[in-house]
Amino acid sequence: MVTDDRQAFESIRELAGQAKIDLKGMKVRRTSSRFCIGVEHGDYNGTELFGVGTDRFIWMAYRPSGSGKMRLYSGNFPGDGVIEFELGQTPAPKSPQIAETWGRFPFGVDYILRREGIALKQGIDAVLYGNIPGGGMSRSASLSLNLILSLLEVNGIKIDDGMRIVDLAQAVENDYIGSPCGKLDQIMILFSRESMGTYYNPAKRSIEYIPLGAGAADFRIVSLDTGTVRPGLEKSTYKVRRSECEEFVAILQKAGYKLSCLADVKDSSLCDKILKQFGTSNPNHCDRLRYIAGAQQRFYRMLDAWKAGRIEEVGAIFRADGIGLRDQYKISGPELETMCDLVRTVPGVLGERMLGGGDKGASGALVRPAAVAAVEAAVKTGYPRSAPDFADKFAVHICKVVDGVKVFDKPW
Repeated sequence: MVTDDRQAFESIRELAGQAKIDLKGMKVRRTSSRFCIGVEHGDYNGTELFGVGTDRFIWMAYRPSGSGKMRLYSGNFPGDGVIEFELGQTPAPKSPQIAETWGRFPFGVDYILRREGIALKQGIDAVLYGNIPGGGMSRSASLSLNLILSLLEVNGIKIDDGMRIVDLAQAVENDYIGSPCGKLDQIMILFSRESMGTYYNPAKRSIEYIPLGAGAADFRIVSLDTGTVRPGLEKSTYKVRRSECEEFVAILQKAGYKLSCLADVKDSSLCDKILKQFGTSNPNHCDRLRYIAGAQQRFYRMLDAWKAGRIEEVGAIFRADGIGLRDQYKISGPELETMCDLVRTVPGVLGERMLGGGDKGASGALVRPAAVAAVEAAVKTGYPRSAPDFADKFAVHICKVVDGVKVFDKPW
């Protein structure tokens, strides 16, 4: 497993030799993963968001190709070979021919940038490698952002508005690939800063950096990769849950409620009224609302606790969110919950829950440093017994908070 930049550069060197792509003159752009502290699945429901960038990355060595040709090779998907195409010559959006290849991301970036009037004349040669788990820490958003930023750079195009970059990356997944993701992943990667929490207010489309309060107890962010492979969000429970939330908003609007999203149900009396009115006719919809309404109330308590350095309270809220995701939003999965059940028994684990789109992928935990070894031991002992099909595929990642984007001008 590659764990640092130098190892990644050496891996890229080997991969370039396999793909017969010359590294001379290449830079490396590194884009992070993310760890959402709140609200998971809140972005497409209109809630405020808070999270950090974490040190599992996609590294892409790149340079101008000298023409309109794109040539890219990923060490994570060697079976796809070298992805080659001329700018502007991409398969149709959401077409079957792109559904099973990672090439849908560079295709989608080219397609969306051109659709949005951003003229690309210069392609890139690129070699990529990543160590982001396959679900829960936003590998797809990290890749889309890396490709967009690199193509804009080699074409001499500067976009100062970071939220514009976020919108473009979301469009790659929504409109080209067909994945109904929100903006949480892109925001928490593009804007993340080392040692800071990133707070996003959707009403203002604003970013604020919030340090952990002075005197906070030391803790570690731990990602618990189940070894499962989640299909794209377009093929998962995520799509169903998003549709249910949108359906319920339409039902409530038709009933006379002045709402644009479930996050508009902020008042507990309004929430109770809706649940009483629709609890029998729309029980599943009401469960989704219960989670969003509860998560919003917890969010403000979590933010206050973070600012005050009360990390134990942050962890307890993180755990409560996980129970809500499991029991009310119903978007977790058996392997994800096995990881949570295992680490919940370890003293020094402050909170745990599933991460990301749901079904498969990774769970996460906030852990006191002295408990990290016990967490690793509990997972190593218990997980293979509970999930024998993934006994040689799971991993525990101890993560740091990092900048979301970094460029190495002279990596070799």
